[in-house]
Amino acid sequence: MAYATGMTLASRSILPICSRSLSSPLRVASLLVFTEISSSTFFRRVQVPHFYSTSTTPLFSSAKCSVQSTSSPETVSQAVSRPNVVDILEERGLLESITSNNLRSACSDPKVTPLRVYCGFDPTAESLHLGNLLGIIVLSWFQRCGHQAVGLIGGATGRVGDPSGKSLERPELDADTLEKNIAGIKKIIIKILGSNPSSSSSYMILNNYDWWKDMTMLEFLNKVGRFARVGTMMAKESVKKRLESEQGMSYTEFTYQLLQAYDFLHLFKNEGINVQIGGSDQWGNITAGTDLIRKILQTEEAAYGLTFPLLLKNDGTKFGKSEDGAIWLSPSMLSPYKFYQYFFSVPDVDVIRFLKTLTFLSLDDIKILEDQMSKPGYVPNTAQIKLAEEVTRFVHGEEGLKEAIKATEALRPGAETKLDWNLIERIAEDIPSCSLSIDRVSGSSIVDLSVSAGLFESKSAARRMLKQGGFYMNNERVDDENKRVEEEDIVEGKGLVLSAGKKNKVVVRIS
Repeated sequence: MAYATGMTLASRSILPICSRSLSSPLRVASLLVFTEISSSTFFRRVQVPHFYSTSTTPLFSSAKCSVQSTSSPETVSQAVSRPNVVDILEERGLLESITSNNLRSACSDPKVTPLRVYCGFDPTAESLHLGNLLGIIVLSWFQRCGHQAVGLIGGATGRVGDPSGKSLERPELDADTLEKNIAGIKKIIIKILGSNPSSSSSYMILNNYDWWKDMTMLEFLNKVGRFARVGTMMAKESVKKRLESEQGMSYTEFTYQLLQAYDFLHLFKNEGINVQIGGSDQWGNITAGTDLIRKILQTEEAAYGLTFPLLLKNDGTKFGKSEDGAIWLSPSMLSPYKFYQYFFSVPDVDVIRFLKTLTFLSLDDIKILEDQMSKPGYVPNTAQIKLAEEVTRFVHGEEGLKEAIKATEALRPGAETKLDWNLIERIAEDIPSCSLSIDRVSGSSIVDLSVSAGLFESKSAARRMLKQGGFYMNNERVDDENKRVEEEDIVEGKGLVLSAGKKNKVVVRIS
């Protein structure tokens, strides 16, 4: 995940962080000392083994910290104990590496000002996707533990392209597309982080184009370039892979890590943001930032990096792709119903792990579900339903979840939910549909209609399904192959739904 998926906002878009004035940026006066210092870096990578606790001790409490103004170095935050978010992330399988174990103590020390944590999102599309969701979830965990979350939209870096995990250079986007993408991503972040019940005001959104748009090439070389070492940059794993590829790497992409490093420096210096998070493929970019902060500011203040594992299925492939493409977080690009269905279809081997990483359910509740799955009488997909509900609620809110559940129930063959045309119109966006004239529908054989609508390739296939008891019209089973469509079968005179088994459906509209 890079600045994870332009010409942009005229002024920085900031949402208030509690009641703290932005005219006096948060400064962290810290006496923490790093355990290892070398000539090239001031951190050491702390690899965190992935494990899942079965402890009954609660990992998370509802303790909150109020944010105090820090206009003078002597000011400290309210001495309220905070849950240790690093420990929570570790137990839930959301921690890959940290730049120093001092981050762990800084998270919960009441004498240390609450951390300000950012994750970057490049505007490569109008919506974020499932691969970006982990970054938002980790930000939300920091929020819930009394820290401040910052979403950084890469209006500048989005024009360049991060080579991490890519085989080809990112295509250039025009200014209007970038503006549209930035607005869409901003809307998603506001909706999700702003609905956090623990601390809905403890977040802000920034756009790195605001501090890059006026910087000249000479200024960049002077401010950043002279502190960068080409050997170190080329040693980054993402760079080495691209240099060894047939396509190679452009100088533009090569400089991406310096742009992201300077972002961290700028945010640390001007906004008091002292933690950057990202997927495991962002380790090189994140540590480039902590290194630049040390070299330029020569400060004892703490700048930390934290990475989380990429979202993978049990077989090692990426989780977040469907037959139709990416799993988008915007309801305009993927309906809450389809989003819900994707998680409902997670196999048993993955569902418990995803409950730990993608939801905020307590580990005790998840353990209960896990134990039930191995016992007689367990209702299949109970854990999947819980996963789908929790993730859909987090991304789409209660209304989106209600819409998804209603559509799911309405499309279940044999369901008692009465179909109305408004509901059929909504689900028609997610399943195949066709338009036929009224004379080709009313009075026609249900077998003939199913072939005309494309539900079956042949009449014999339709009759075979009918005899097996898997043929439905408007969720009611059809048992008679001589059945003809009557006027009352057409919902509100506008259409009907035909189903073959649980998955194959078609909406027939009256043209």
